[in-house]
Amino acid sequence: MLDYPKIFLAKNKEISILRKHHWIFSGAIAKRDKDLENGQLVQVYSAKDHFLGIGHFQNGSIMARMISFEEQPIDGIFWEKKIKSAFKVRQSIGLTDSEETNVYRLIHGEGDGLPGLIIDFYNGTAVIQAHSIGMHQHIEEISQALQAVYGKRLTAVYDKSAETLPKNISGIENKLIFGEPKTNLVKEYGCIYEIDWEKGQKTGFFVDQRENRHLFGKYSAGKKVLNTFCYSGGFSVSALKAGAKEVHSIDISAKAIELTDKNVALNAAEFKGKHQSIVADVVKYIKEIEQDYDVIVLDPPAFAKNIKSRHNAVQGYKRLNAEAFKHIKSGGILFTFSCSQVVDKQLFANTITAAALESGRNIRILHYLSQPSDHPINIFHQETEYLKGLVVYVE
Repeated sequence: MLDYPKIFLAKNKEISILRKHHWIFSGAIAKRDKDLENGQLVQVYSAKDHFLGIGHFQNGSIMARMISFEEQPIDGIFWEKKIKSAFKVRQSIGLTDSEETNVYRLIHGEGDGLPGLIIDFYNGTAVIQAHSIGMHQHIEEISQALQAVYGKRLTAVYDKSAETLPKNISGIENKLIFGEPKTNLVKEYGCIYEIDWEKGQKTGFFVDQRENRHLFGKYSAGKKVLNTFCYSGGFSVSALKAGAKEVHSIDISAKAIELTDKNVALNAAEFKGKHQSIVADVVKYIKEIEQDYDVIVLDPPAFAKNIKSRHNAVQGYKRLNAEAFKHIKSGGILFTFSCSQVVDKQLFANTITAAALESGRNIRILHYLSQPSDHPINIFHQETEYLKGLVVYVE
């Protein structure tokens, strides 16, 4: 028998949990044990006292996040089983033993049945980001499970949760919790990147654009390319590696430009004459460029963090894309993305349509893009789908 405290749902509020959705909102809870602490494991029951699963308690609008729909102890065996299951998925898609790619996402939160947990694998180093205190309390068990599953292929585990945990939680520091990294260089489709998991954004790299960067390279051969919001230069390196004639990388952050230049240099000395990096505000810069780019990528940060900001975000995406349409060559290719979860695929496509109408250019959609298969979408929890993109031909 489990001895975790209990939460009881109101009548008929168990339907989403029976459908294996991972979130329980505060309004669905009828009663709960006293003195529950944030991060505590809780058993969840229906109004009729039927066991539904186990989750992490968190005071807020989402009051519990389910990590198991089975009656089982949350111990080392549980974590090893979960990590092994996620590893097998990545193994099945050819990532765990690839010679040309050694960076991928191992755990994608609810996509792998573990809400609040992100783990990215960087050529021997696993970088963990916990987004809930409940998940962070298991970090040693998670590290041990990683060691058991990977064996000698795992050289280090780094906890980078200080930025992602709620602001009112003190005493959390980013630090190594196992081993020592042997390298911070990774390969993605043969392109080399230096990863700064200590100071970089997210876990150090935007792993979710791997397949889109690879496709971008194919369209860039022999072309003049503009990479906006370039961060560490992933799209730029992919374009150069594929034989782009000239690549310009733009970001408002001087540190991002330094990282881009470093990554370009890591891949080939001859790229130097073909690449130019620019520190500038993309939104302003793109209004001033001449129509001489064959290929442009727009990969901005999330414009909307919540529903309230969605309208302003949509207007921002519209203005940005309209300017890109106005300032690209006839016959040009635009890769455009949104990682705002509250802007769904249809709304994003509608926004790009509005931008095309405003620009007066004729547009054809060539590809609908999404996140790669190591960022799986949980069919029972489709909020795990967040990245959407289009590749369009501009007449």
